[in-house]
Parts: sequence; C-alpha cells; structure tokens
Amino acid sequence: MTRRRKRFGAGRAALTLLTALSALAGTALVGAAPAGAVPGPGTIAPGVRYEEFDIAAARGPAHAHVLTVDLRDPRVRLDLLYPGAVAARAAISQQATAQGAVAGVNGDFFNISETQHPGVEATGASVGPAIARGRTLKAAVPDGQRFGPALPPGTSTQDVFGVGLDRRARLDGLSLAGSVRTPEGRLPLRGLNQYALPVDSIGAFTPEWGSVSRVRATCGTDTDRAAPCSTDTFEVTVSHGRVVSTADRPGSGPIAPGTTVLVGREAGAQQLRKFYAGEPVRVRHRLVASGARIPYRFALGGYPVLDDGQPLPGLDNRTSAVRTAVGIADGGRRVVLLALDGAAAYRTGLTIAEVASVMRELGSVDAFSLDGGGSSTLVARAPGDAAVSVRNHPSDGRERPVPNGIGVFSTP
Repeated sequence: MTRRRKRFGAGRAALTLLTALSALAGTALVGAAPAGAVPGPGTIAPGVRYEEFDIAAARGPAHAHVLTVDLRDPRVRLDLLYPGAVAARAAISQQATAQGAVAGVNGDFFNISETQHPGVEATGASVGPAIARGRTLKAAVPDGQRFGPALPPGTSTQDVFGVGLDRRARLDGLSLAGSVRTPEGRLPLRGLNQYALPVDSIGAFTPEWGSVSRVRATCGTDTDRAAPCSTDTFEVTVSHGRVVSTADRPGSGPIAPGTTVLVGREAGAQQLRKFYAGEPVRVRHRLVASGARIPYRFALGGYPVLDDGQPLPGLDNRTSAVRTAVGIADGGRRVVLLALDGAAAYRTGLTIAEVASVMRELGSVDAFSLDGGGSSTLVARAPGDAAVSVRNHPSDGRERPVPNGIGVFSTP
C-alpha cells in the first residue's frame, strides 16, 4: 500500500478488460440527468478524465464508468461529499452539485435499515471514520456492527481511503483516541458520532451528528448487530464545558454549537450517572492514523482489496454485484474512481476478487472497495453545465440517498 504498513497478504486473479467506448441507452433517474444523455468519454475538467468500457467477467459482461484524477495538477483536489451532517443522506448528484464538485462517486457503507430493532430509527450514518476538509466528523463502529459484505481477513471498520495535506492519496487505518475528564478523574471515550457504540462504553455526539435519534448507538453488540438494544443507558449533555442536563435514554434533535452529548451503555452508563448538573467536563477526541504521519484533508471508510499490486487473500470470488471502488497509482498522485453500471444487461456485476483485478489493470497499486449495489453511482459535470449528471445507471432505477462520497474538485 502507498506509504502504509503492509499487513495484508497477496493473491492473484485474472480478468480481461474489453474496451467498448459506447454510451448506454438512457433510463430515467430521479434528481439528475439520465445516463447516456451527457457527453461521452474525455477530459471533463483540468486533471480529470472520464471513460467507460465493458468488462468480460466470469458471470457475464459488466460495464465500468471510470474517473481518473491527476493530483499532480494543482488545480485538482479530492474531498468528502456529505449532506452537512453525519446522520443524513442525499443523492450523490445533489451532494456534488451543492459542494461545487465536477465529479464524484458514492462512498462508505451505512446504517441503511433497522428491521431487527423495531421502533428504532435508522440513522443513515456511515460505518467507518470520516474526515472532511481536515475536520474530523466521526469514528468507526465496531466490526460486528457494520453493514455490507463480510470484511476480508485482516481488515476492519477503521480502514480508510484518504488524501493527506501533502496531496497524496493513501490507504490507512484511523482509530479514535479520546477522553472525558472531570474533577473526579478521566474516562475513556470510545465513540464519536457513531450509530453504534461498543458495549460498556461512552460515546460523544457533536453538532456534526445532526438531529437523528441517538438510540441506535445503544443497540446490538460488538459481535452481533441484531442483538437487542441495551436496557442500561444514560445520556449527559455538556455545554461550554459544564453538565447542563441528564436523561435515562438517548434523545434526538439538533445539538447546539458548543455542546457535546455523552451517551453511555452498560458500564459506560453507570459512570455517566455519577455526573451532576454544573460539573465541569472536558471532552477530547482525535483520530490516530496507523500508518501515515501526514494529517488527512479527507478520509472515508470501506475496505482494502488490493495491496501493493496484489489482491488481498480471502477476497470473495463467488458473489457478483454492482460495485464502486477507488484505486491509487503513481505514488498516491493519481486516483482511479470506478462505478459499475446497474442497467439490466450488466447487473451481474463483478465479484470483489474481480474488482481487485480490474483496479490493478487500470494501474492501481492499492485499491479500496466502497458501497455497491443500489448505492453505486458515478457523476460528472459536462463542460459548461451548472450541475453534474449521473453517468451510470443505478441498479435501483434511481439514485439512492447515501451518507457520503468522494468528490472531485477542479478549478480552471
């Protein structure tokens, strides 16, 4: 991996790419122009190129939409697309247009439903860590609480794709380091704006979380997402460094500036019950990288599939689906963004093992899988247009609202 401790083994797979640069027939999408109604392959902005091609896959043809981003061009940068809150979702076309991106793809897996916890609101929040414009938004949920396919051996929800302040893309791991300090002592902080907290822990929710209920954070366990919600919970609201209120159950609604809501479950709840109104409290948190020493300008979660030019061992080679992925080439100076087409003729898609091979064929040394299926979306803005257009056909027939994505920004 690019400047990262090599903790993954190697494997190999083979896949033949067949280029067929032809647009697909358009289908109606909600909130964006239909695929095929926008100009074809070529440069869409300084340092950003779009192309599409067919892939001869094991279970039938797949169709890829690819953005190549040259970070050596000072006019180009990548950053996180998100709707303005962690617990919120919007179509990638809406997020990209609102933030002024020229292109982008969908991002991390997310808390899409709560059928196993009747009456509990799904938060829409992403699984992994997230950093936007150099600001930490959230940390990772426990591995057993993630949504999405099984993780490859040796990976975790803390894995991220990101770009540092040095403008180099890399894969890394981001863990939470934090504490809650009172006159009586220091407590570990084990969650930040997460839809799921570890058992027996305390987590912090800041204004970046949004207004969605925080009850989901106390449901499930570290190994079983479907386990019942905890019956031992407590919440403390800290405003400008002092406790202003407490509650037996996590609440909802927007969190005011200067305010942090602490949510505890089991042993964490028992610790929070000792807090009292007016008590001084200091909450500190940061994300710590496992590899790079360069601070990140942006980062988001998913999981690695290609390490130093080799597929990770244990990648699934049976389940084919529509996929989204990001690859790193040229020492982190070139990024490849791929989203498969969800049109009926191509919906069998690729296995994760095939995705790793495709990304390698495209020149990537390291690659990272993002959310797929109905979430897979690639958008790009045609020269002269004010808004981006969807270039692939999302398999739901319309864009799925998602919590975040990778945005490509380019200035003339």
